[in-house]
Amino acid sequence: MGLGRGKISLALLLLTSSFCVEIITAIDTITSTQFLRDPEAIVSNGSIYTLGFFSPVNSTDRYVGIWFNEVPVVTAIWVANRNKPLNDSSGILAISKDGNLVVLNGQQEILWSSNVSNFVSNSSAQLSDTGNLVLRDNNNEEIMWESFQHPSDTFFSNMKLSANKRTGEKILITSWKSATDPSIGSFSAGLNRLDIPEIFIWKDNYPYFRSGPWNRQVFIGVPYMNSAAVDGLNLVDDGEEQTRWEHGMEDRIVLWSVPMFDCEFYARCGPFGSCNAQASPICSCLRGFEPNNPEEWYRGNWTSGCIRRKSLQCERVKSGSEAAGKNDVFLKLGKMKVPDLAQWSRLTEIECKDRCLTNCSCIAYAYNSGIGCMSWIGDLIDVQEFPTGGADLYIRMAYSELDGNDRKKVIVIVSAVVGTITSAMICALLTWRFRSKHRARKEGGEKLPSDTNEKHPSFLDRDMTGDSMDHVKLQELPLFSLESLTAATDGFDLSNKLGQGGFGPVYKGKLSDGKEIAVKRLSRASGQGLKEFMNEVEVISKLQHRNLVRLLGCCVEGEEKLLVYEYMPNKSLDAFLYDPLRKQLLDWKKRFNIIEGICRGLLYLHRDSRLRIIHRDLKASNILLDPELKPKISDFGAARIFGGDEDQANTIRVVGTYGYISPEYAMEGRFSEKSDVYSFGVLLLEIVSGRRNTSFYGNEQALSLLGFAWKLWNEGNISALVDPAISDPSSQAEIFRCIHIGLLCVQEFPEDRPSASTVVSMLNSEISYLATPKQPPFAERKHHINEERLHQNEEKCSINYVTVTGVDAR
Repeated sequence: MGLGRGKISLALLLLTSSFCVEIITAIDTITSTQFLRDPEAIVSNGSIYTLGFFSPVNSTDRYVGIWFNEVPVVTAIWVANRNKPLNDSSGILAISKDGNLVVLNGQQEILWSSNVSNFVSNSSAQLSDTGNLVLRDNNNEEIMWESFQHPSDTFFSNMKLSANKRTGEKILITSWKSATDPSIGSFSAGLNRLDIPEIFIWKDNYPYFRSGPWNRQVFIGVPYMNSAAVDGLNLVDDGEEQTRWEHGMEDRIVLWSVPMFDCEFYARCGPFGSCNAQASPICSCLRGFEPNNPEEWYRGNWTSGCIRRKSLQCERVKSGSEAAGKNDVFLKLGKMKVPDLAQWSRLTEIECKDRCLTNCSCIAYAYNSGIGCMSWIGDLIDVQEFPTGGADLYIRMAYSELDGNDRKKVIVIVSAVVGTITSAMICALLTWRFRSKHRARKEGGEKLPSDTNEKHPSFLDRDMTGDSMDHVKLQELPLFSLESLTAATDGFDLSNKLGQGGFGPVYKGKLSDGKEIAVKRLSRASGQGLKEFMNEVEVISKLQHRNLVRLLGCCVEGEEKLLVYEYMPNKSLDAFLYDPLRKQLLDWKKRFNIIEGICRGLLYLHRDSRLRIIHRDLKASNILLDPELKPKISDFGAARIFGGDEDQANTIRVVGTYGYISPEYAMEGRFSEKSDVYSFGVLLLEIVSGRRNTSFYGNEQALSLLGFAWKLWNEGNISALVDPAISDPSSQAEIFRCIHIGLLCVQEFPEDRPSASTVVSMLNSEISYLATPKQPPFAERKHHINEERLHQNEEKCSINYVTVTGVDAR
């Protein structure tokens, strides 16, 4: 992981600066007699890493750093003299007389040192194939110093960030000051807690982002994070340290990144406030609380947070007014990012609740089997509501805060418990009677149904909730057995996991005939279920187009629900587009073909197929790439089929992804073909710029990529939006035309946006004249935000973002 240059990026590797090395020697070790003089370099034994002198892009200063040896775009992952650059090419990296590794200038002044206090007469520094530069005492082979214990902005394979329990010292990664200046910047990242490990990012030593607690698989405050085995992330208590490791590979795939949304900035809604990225406004007070400063709160300044509406019974008892009312209650809030500053204990779930209930100072508790008991006695800070994932948070509140429905739920829950126990007893009795009769009949020689060739009911006969339509839909597809798919994926082994979506995990598999497949398995913990499963079956089974992913079949057995797709070896568009190295493979010609292919697939859905389909979740991660990097639209779980005379519809259940949802859909639940066109416009601008819509923040005076593009359009500086990787004068006109089309697609009102068929004609220049685009939604910051808020939330949407990445072998 790494902290970005001008960005904050917690990532395995980070693209920051390009440079070249003029001379590379064959050795991997520096000794007292073998030193490096600029521009010489050494290479690790397996030719994986290089150590030498470099200059960042657009800079003449010289630094000593480590980078990948054979990666086309060289990336500095460690820098020695980051705060004291050389101003010429006279630099030397050598072993000093006291055994330290030092960087010297032409006047033999020490600009940087490993700074080991013990004098060693015979030492050497070796660059390993893990990227670690190790200084050893050659007399006893003891490690004196290593670069892994003194990282720069990048956290990569086999490195560990640690927090020492005895001393409280932490090993952190720190950002570059800018793309041209590797000196220590404003941001740092590392582990903050020892009892409940969390990753924190700090800006100028103040919390900027918090991951939520580690539950032995994921950080529960990052709901889109996959399991540890997929992300290559692990935390181990070795007695003194909390450790993180990552297996070593060459290519990188961004697995998750933070902050992605406005809600992920620390304490966004103040004490006792809750943030929901899908709500408008995003901040609200927790149940039983009200704005501390109503005037500022309703103007969008949420930092003052919320206060309790009614005193707790505990508080009234303490003040002497015991006749106040009934005892306090705990209200369950599901799918929450639990607050910061939790107290931790090893109590069971029941013990956790009882302790908090009997302790008037305890205002909230949560329990997670991978973490234990968490409780809070002060302000609840940095609370967030998720659509899926998170944890159940129980908040103490006055009984009088419960409404009639809440009180009925208490009775219903009690009744349900009694009913469940009764049902269990009845089932047990019936089972016992059935087995007794079965045994008696068998002993009497009677032939039982199980002894015959009679066909027993399958899932399709019995378990499809009695919906004959579902039966028909499934019979239109080839059916795979669970046994065959289990064998194809090696038992759904984590090594075959391709990714994770709202539906559930996706695995790579190989059938007995050698055909490769992708298997989407409905997660039991998924926010989606049978409805989305059947929706995808119904929609995609009827579609055939080269720019749509092909559904090969499905499997429904017991509680298992799986969809089988053609396998896409290049995974999804976002794996290329937002990766500093892989994006270099997408030149402008390939990107234009991807843009055109997506639009043709969209046109087929809207107009050319036998159904009219609105996708409703068009985004980079739902665009798969075949071996030739041709795009295929995937994931139809949220799609909606329109009747012949329908042109729009309304819903109270808005589905989709933040940043891609059109304003009329997000605000009013109204969607149409133009909703997909809006999402396509966002995606088009992302492809041209190489940046996420949600990665544009305060430093660029825009809330999003759309706002930034609109600002540059009005300034006549649209070239600044273009990804440097595709900046080519010969393609400039076509690139600018695509930006123009993208801005037409993201106009605020649906009637102003072109249809998919019109966009195809625009891309092919069949329509030469393009109208002047109107301002997209959310293009400008709200001017009523006062200076105090800007100071308190400085760079709340900065250009800094964090990514944790994993890598796959080439």
